[in-house]
Amino acid sequence: MDLGIKGKTAIVTGSARGLGKAMARRLALEGANVVVTDINSELAQATAAQLKAEGLSIHCVVGDITQAQDVQRLVDETCATFGSVHILVNNAGFPRDKYLVKMSEEDWDLVMNVMLKGAFLITRAVMPKMIEQGWGRIINISSRAHLGNPTQANYSAAKAGLIGMAKALAQEEGRYGITANCVAPGFMDTEMVQALPTYEIIKERAVQTQPIKRAGQPDDVANAVAFLASECAGFISGEVIHVSGGRFG
Repeated sequence: MDLGIKGKTAIVTGSARGLGKAMARRLALEGANVVVTDINSELAQATAAQLKAEGLSIHCVVGDITQAQDVQRLVDETCATFGSVHILVNNAGFPRDKYLVKMSEEDWDLVMNVMLKGAFLITRAVMPKMIEQGWGRIINISSRAHLGNPTQANYSAAKAGLIGMAKALAQEEGRYGITANCVAPGFMDTEMVQALPTYEIIKERAVQTQPIKRAGQPDDVANAVAFLASECAGFISGEVIHVSGGRFG
């Protein structure tokens, strides 16, 4: 199926590895020009080089999406390289898990700044381009954790915030041909999760509690993102697709 995004330009934040890398590859395989961006310079450049070696249209910009000047540089460089921005995937984020009584202000602020402030800054920066061209896709990567997880008050709040943001944008920007949606992954077998000391316990618990008895893979999320970025999803906005093996609670 032709998704209708060949030649369009996508920015995927936090795309040096894991889910972001899978999304960048999937969009590029559909013929999109993709900007890999991350705060980790070494990983971002290595990922971009790998995807370029696969014959994909990739550009790398290293930066901190919590800093407005970095965000503007990212958008300016994207437009200078590929002409515009059509698709934005707000993926950057990470957990800082603790029970609330042990959670520091830094734990709270780091998670909120990257996931919510970062998404705000870059979405605001690309929106004029999308409005001008009368076409755009905003895809926020939320999480099943938006329903609430113990030790994740900060992460759950941020992921829920991304859903609220998408729903507001769907109302604001639909008249310009711009959609805004969320993908909410469940347990995903990524490098970040595999590095946790409790990885096997977390994986077993997740698989036991979900109807589909396997771990989620990055491509499962990337496929949902590609659909929401496509012409096929042009009449879908303000929605949340759970990619969680049927697990919601």
